[in-house]
Amino acid sequence: MPKQQQRPKKRTRALLELTKKHYERELAKLQTKLVEMQEWVKATGAKIVVVFERRDAAGKGGVIHRIMERVSPRVFRHVALPAPTEREKSQLYAQRYTKEMPAAGEVTIFDRSWYNRALVEHVMGFCTEKQYDSFLRMVPEFEALLKDNGVILVKYWFEVSEKEQHKRFLKRIEDPMRQWKLSPMDLESHRRWYDYSRARDAMFEATDTPQSPWHVVQADDKERARLNCIAHLLSVVPWKRIPQQKVKLPKRQDPKGYKEPHWPYRWIPQEY
Repeated sequence: MPKQQQRPKKRTRALLELTKKHYERELAKLQTKLVEMQEWVKATGAKIVVVFERRDAAGKGGVIHRIMERVSPRVFRHVALPAPTEREKSQLYAQRYTKEMPAAGEVTIFDRSWYNRALVEHVMGFCTEKQYDSFLRMVPEFEALLKDNGVILVKYWFEVSEKEQHKRFLKRIEDPMRQWKLSPMDLESHRRWYDYSRARDAMFEATDTPQSPWHVVQADDKERARLNCIAHLLSVVPWKRIPQQKVKLPKRQDPKGYKEPHWPYRWIPQEY
C-alpha cells in the first residue's frame, strides 16, 4: 500500500491571523530598519522619492504615519500639497512638485503627487482632455529625468475592494472622530468608482514602465498593508547598515552654587 500522504500545513505564516501583539512586534522591527536606512541616506547623500497614490479610504495615510513615526522629519519629508493656487495653475504642471524634490540625504514622501492629473483632475473634470493626454505622454520622460539625476523613485498604488471601501466610508460617517476625513470629493469618488477604475487602468498603461514601475498594495487589511508596504520599501532601496559608535553621555557640569529658585510655576492640573 502506498504511504499515507502527509496532511498539508494548515496555513503559511503570511496567512496566519495577525494578532495585535504580532503586528506591533513586526512593525517595531520594520521601523528600526527604517531608522537604519535613514543613517545610510544621510551618510551616502542618497535622494529618494516615494509616491503614494490610492483609491479613497485605502489606508495610505496610516502607512505614511507609521513610516514617519520613528524617523527624523529633517530626513524624511512628508509632502501633502493642497489644491493649487491661481498662480500655481498658471505654472508648468510639474513645477509645484519639482521644488519639493529631495536634496542629498533626504527622502521625500509624496502623499498624492503629480498623478493627481491622471486621477482626480481627470475624473472630476478639473483639467482638459488635452492637458490629461499631454500629462500621460510626459510622465515617463519626467520620471526618467529624475532617475538620471540620481533620484531613487518608488511608486505605490493602494488598492481596496469596492466592498471594503464602502464599509470604511460608512465608518467615517458614523464615527465623530473620523468625520473630518469625509469631504464632498470623497463622497463623489465613492459614486464614481468605475470612473476611477478606468483612470487607474489608463494611468498604469501609460506610466508603469520598467524604470519606474507601479507597486500595488492590497489594502483591504490595513495592518498587513502597513507591514507589507514598509517591508517592500526597505527591500527596493539599496541601503546598507552603517555602523554607529555607541554614544556616551557626558558628565554634568559642576553647579557652582546654583540653587533652584522658589518660583511660582504655573503647573498644569494633574488630571491623569
